[in-house]
Amino acid sequence: MSGKTVILGYDAVSSLGTDLETQWQRAVRGECGIGPLTRFPLTADFPVRVAGQVDDVDIKPYPFLQPREMAHWTSPIFKYALLVVHRAMKRSGIDITPAIAPRVAITFSSAVGGLDAILKADRQIIAENKMPHPFANPNSCINMVGGKVSILTGATGPISATITACATGVTSMIIGDMMLKQNLADVVIAGAVDFPLVEPILAGFTTMNGAYRPKEGQDAEAPEKLSRPFSINRRGFVVSEGAGCIIMATETFARSHGLATKFELTGSAMTSDASHFVAPNLSTVQRCIELAMAAACLQLQDIDAINAHATSTKIGDKVEADALCNIFGKKVPPVSANKSQLGHAMGASSAIETILAMEGMRKDTLLPTINYVDDPAIQIDCVPEGARILQQEFVLKNAFGFGGCNSCLILRRIA
Repeated sequence: MSGKTVILGYDAVSSLGTDLETQWQRAVRGECGIGPLTRFPLTADFPVRVAGQVDDVDIKPYPFLQPREMAHWTSPIFKYALLVVHRAMKRSGIDITPAIAPRVAITFSSAVGGLDAILKADRQIIAENKMPHPFANPNSCINMVGGKVSILTGATGPISATITACATGVTSMIIGDMMLKQNLADVVIAGAVDFPLVEPILAGFTTMNGAYRPKEGQDAEAPEKLSRPFSINRRGFVVSEGAGCIIMATETFARSHGLATKFELTGSAMTSDASHFVAPNLSTVQRCIELAMAAACLQLQDIDAINAHATSTKIGDKVEADALCNIFGKKVPPVSANKSQLGHAMGASSAIETILAMEGMRKDTLLPTINYVDDPAIQIDCVPEGARILQQEFVLKNAFGFGGCNSCLILRRIA
């Protein structure tokens, strides 16, 4: 068994921006990345009108993203996954040499994958009786994003697609931590990417009462006001896009290669609800949090802040808040709900939110939960008044996914 798991670098794109500093500055100012949905033409009766969209990026500085190479990889998950992995590796300071490559694992994954490519192929068959592009299936193969990361980096260690719906990003870190502790790897490229803004996915979230839907007869609200976790007027999540990559390693590897370590993944846990297919189960959600804290050998008072899953659904937010209150009593640490600013980027959300949590730890800052209107049934301090200055050594990150997939981890600031 190996020792501590440390975090060496990370990078993200989200609806708040395509470079990390821009995203952080906008988040601190309480801005929101949600706006009008423009990914495809909207019919008058299409139920979704808003989304958290990622801006296009200039690919000229990146040879691996040149048009000739990317022409086959039409799903945006590949461009943005490779971008954040490349930048996170640069930040980590690791050079994957042939000697290191067999000990570099990949758990970078996706919850939704490249379903847009299959949708396009299906429409092409129907409209033009034209066979799919040869890369249609590879684009939609959900583990292919990890394969492309392997090709980009040269990593030849264990590779796994850690798909747990909306918890995928955090799960990728937990599985990566297991690989490190079982001495299967020295380095792990973790994280997730999702670009789910395609018609049937958005419409499907609406018909299952997950995505935001205005009250009948209500005047239209500003897009940036619609994602409101823990708020009494919450009406479902706003779907968004994004990608986040986290580079993890054993402490021994980091020290032997002279790499700076600022954070430790000090404890984690996963549970399954064995209950409803989308509605979370309080007892197993609560147990996941408790197990993560036990794995980190922490007392209640050690947790300085919580980065919540908090999607803005009536049931989900209440269950998460109840679990926290059951565990911490009347002393629940302050809670940040980043989806109020980002929207819900499916499996990528928890990766991006983990990165924002670490930036907050590094800068002694808790990000706000914007759009908050007090819900008497939810008695937590969700940092509603704006970014808050707070030193944090230990932060709990929660992530819960459809199918009852619960993943929680605890980050420790070590520098």
